[in-house]
Parts: sequence; structure tokens; C-alpha cells
Amino acid sequence: MRNRNKIVAVSLLILSIGLTAFSDNDKYFQIAKNLDIFAAFYRELNTYYVDDLQADKLMQKGIEAMLEETDPYTDFVPEENLDDLKFMATGKYGGVGISIYTRGDSTAVTDVYEGSPMHKAGIRAGDIILKLDDKSVKGWEQEDISRQLKGNAGTPLSMTVRHPLTAEVKTVNIHREEIAVRPVSFYGMLKSGVGYIKMTQFTENSAHFVQEAFEKLKAANPTMKGVILDLRGNPGGLLEEAVAVSNIFIDKNKLIVSTKGKVKNWDREYRTGQQASDIQLPLVVLTSHTSASASEIVAGAVQDLDRGVVVGQRSYGKGLVQTTRPLPYNAKLKVTTAKYYTPSGRCIQAIDYSHRNQDGEADEVPDSLRKSFVTQAGRPVKDGGGIEPDDKTEQRVLSQVAITLLRRQYIFDYATQYFYAHSKTPLVAEFKLSDDEFEDFVRYLDGKDYSYKTRSEEALESFSNTARKEKYYDAVAKEFEALQAKMKHDKKQDLLKNKTEIRQLLQEEIMNRYYLQKGRIETSLAWDGDVIEAVNVLQQPAKYHALLTVAK
Repeated sequence: MRNRNKIVAVSLLILSIGLTAFSDNDKYFQIAKNLDIFAAFYRELNTYYVDDLQADKLMQKGIEAMLEETDPYTDFVPEENLDDLKFMATGKYGGVGISIYTRGDSTAVTDVYEGSPMHKAGIRAGDIILKLDDKSVKGWEQEDISRQLKGNAGTPLSMTVRHPLTAEVKTVNIHREEIAVRPVSFYGMLKSGVGYIKMTQFTENSAHFVQEAFEKLKAANPTMKGVILDLRGNPGGLLEEAVAVSNIFIDKNKLIVSTKGKVKNWDREYRTGQQASDIQLPLVVLTSHTSASASEIVAGAVQDLDRGVVVGQRSYGKGLVQTTRPLPYNAKLKVTTAKYYTPSGRCIQAIDYSHRNQDGEADEVPDSLRKSFVTQAGRPVKDGGGIEPDDKTEQRVLSQVAITLLRRQYIFDYATQYFYAHSKTPLVAEFKLSDDEFEDFVRYLDGKDYSYKTRSEEALESFSNTARKEKYYDAVAKEFEALQAKMKHDKKQDLLKNKTEIRQLLQEEIMNRYYLQKGRIETSLAWDGDVIEAVNVLQQPAKYHALLTVAK
């Protein structure tokens, strides 16, 4: 009987191996077969179709159709777009160091990066670009102007600009440089004795800049009560840099993230490799709906290891890892090769691209299918939907009037006027737009079009359209028109009703004129609800520890 069982077991093993081999062979046969069909189909189509076909365009369409069956992060990168891929990894590009905005036929400089060629040449936000290398840019698309501004480091560029107020025209001649976007856009101490570090991306050596900022804050403020690492709006980047940033606050040899994919030889565990800079100082990580990828690895590790408190809104939910593969003619395939898992074992991928509905759309993982895990201290956490903050806050939503003023560039233009009318540089901590200056802004808007529909008006219009389609409108017409009349907004009243919010936006833009991006960020911290809540948590040790303790 024992020998018979052994024979049966061996037979089943051989059968299993045979079925696996057959399955693999069948799969590869199907791939080879369809590649032959594809090549033959293209050859016949190209040979006999009545009109000439553009090979590049046709193949691009075919590649795009194949990519529709994958996720948004898997992509074909032709040789001419490799600089974009390089920028995502390094945060560096060849250019001049400005941002622009095209409105009609006019293109203005909106931001100047500190230390860049254009900053050193005296270009300021608000300057109007007239020519590039003696060619008028009137009527150019914004993308075309951006492309012209970029180029290899060391190459020359001539730019002619017009002063936004005096209309004075000047030409600057510069050489493009390698522009490195700083992964730490701002760091400093808040009035409450709490350190603050704003991190915008996870590119090469970004962990070094975070650690440098943290060490400087500690050295200058030995009684620091805690530190805020702001990852809001950070789209992520390099996985290794996420591990290195985590290592600043999490001690040596701790699991930060693991990856698992189809190719098992590529599965890996990533652990901290060095002694942490500090494992005791209270830590808050800020997240938002646009914190993704590497940002979520850091937030997930801090949360799962109970190293700090996550404050803000639920993160984006990107639990996928991409790798670049070489293709002929210097092209690249950026392909999703694995899912990543936080220390507790959860994958926080929010959208399931492997299962699609009848329309071909991928849906979010439903709450009913999200699995529960526990942190090192036993606190419950879930997979399948980004990082849920330990302390949730409401996302700031701008009023419709504020959004319209921003879109129409009226806040931007007024800040330009204010800057040239006030030569004395104000201190960020002391600057506040007075009531008289706000009234001046209101007068500046006289005669300008900033019409818009409130969300209530949009909802009412939607109701009207539906009621007309369903033949109910006539029965409620009088009540509807009365309600519409009551809700009709007064633009000037909306300005006054949202005065605090609009004044804050004006102050941020004005400080950007004097101190560039750092001025905008530092100014905004005074009324940033997430930052205020983070400070509140760090100033109350009992609340901080309660958030890190299992509820009884």
C-alpha cells in the first residue's frame, strides 16, 4: 500500500509538471502565433491599402491599444521622450528655470526658480515673453514655448520680454543649465516649536536633502517638540529613496516595504540599512489624496511601525512598482512588474486593473473586499485604498469665486502690480494685506469678467434639465424660478463673503514675488488646516500617544 501511494504521488507530480509545461508551451505558442499574424496583417495592409499609411502613427495606435489593457503606469517611451523619464528619476532637466502661462496670444512668466539662469538674468514673475532666439512667440502654444525653453545644458538662448507695467522691452542672453528641482521645497521652524519639512518628490538623493534639513532643524533647535514631514501632493518616485527617507526616523534593519510580482526572482524585501537620525522625536506625516507611490511607502511604514502619526486625507492608493525595459532604437518600456506591501503585509492599491466592468473601466476595490491588518502595536489598518490617516482632516475646498480669480489670473496680475508698487521687502511673518489694500483689489476687478456659476446654481440647472426631460418642469416652474432668483449670486457680495480666503491667496502670490516659492509656502502655513492640526497633535503628548495606542 505504501509503495502504491508513492507511485500515485510520483505520477501526479509528473502529470502536474507535464500540464505546467504544456500550459507554458501553449502560452508561448499563442504569443508567437499572434505576432506572426500581426506582422503579416501590417505587411498586407501597408502594401495594398489604397492610400499611404504613416508607419510611426499606425504603430503608435497599435501600442496605445495594447496599453489600454494594462494600467496607466505602463507606458511606451520613445527616444524623443527619454528626457521626461530621466526627469522623473533624477528631478533634473536642461533648461532656464522658469514656469510660464499662456493666455490668448500672451505668455507670462509665472515662477522663477532660485539660482536658475533666468533668476540670475533678472527675469521676474509677470514678465511677458515676446521672442525666443529672435522669433516671435505670439500665437504659440504653451507646450511649444516650454519645449523651446528646454535644451541641453550649455546651449545658448536669447529671450526678449516686456515689463508687465512699464512695457519696457529688454533682451537677456543666457546659457541653459541643468536645473535640479529641489525635493525639499521648504523647511523651517513654526512658531509652536515644531519643525516642518515639505518634500515634493522622491528623486535621486532626495533622502539626503530631507536628512540635511532635519539635522539643521535639530541642531538649531535642540528643544524642538516634534517634526512634520509634509508629503501632500507628492506623486512619489524612486522606491529606494522612500526606504532611505523612512530610515531617517526608523532604526536599522526594519522592514519598510516588500515587492511581489510575476517574476519571483525579482521579489524583494527592503529594510533600513543604517542607524536612524532620530527614533524618539514625535513625528507627523501629512498626506493628501494626491500623495502617491513612494509617499505612501513612507507613510505606510511610519504608520505600520507606529513610529509616528499620519494626519490629513486618505492617500491616492498606488501600490504598483514600475521597471524600465530597453526596446530597439533607444525606446523604453515602463512596465508594472510588481505590487508593493507595507510592513504589516497590506497592499494599498486602490484600483483593481486586473478586473474591469462591461465598459472596460477599472473600479476601486470595494470596502467589502478590503482586508484588515494590524500595526506593530496592534492598531487596525486596511489594504486596498491608500493610507488612511490616523487623524483625518477635511480637504480645503476653494470657493467658486476664488477658483475663477485664480484661473483668470486676476490674483496673479494684482500681485505683480503690488510688487512693483511696494519696493520695500516685507517680512513673511509680519506681512498681511490690509483692509484698504483688499478694497483696492476689489476696485481693480471693476469691469473685469469673473462670472461663474456657483455649485448650487449648477445643481439647480441640472435639476431643471432633468425635470424638463421627465415632463415635471411645468408643475414646479414658479417655485423653481423663485428659488433661482433667490440664489442668484452677487459677485461683489461673494468677494466679501470669501474675503479671508481671497486675501490669503493674494498674500501667498505677493510673497512669491519677493521670496519665490519659499515665500509662497511659508506664508500659507499660517492658515493651513492640516499643518495646524499636526501642530496641535504634536503639542499634546497625550493626544499623540493615544493615536498610536490600540483603542480599548
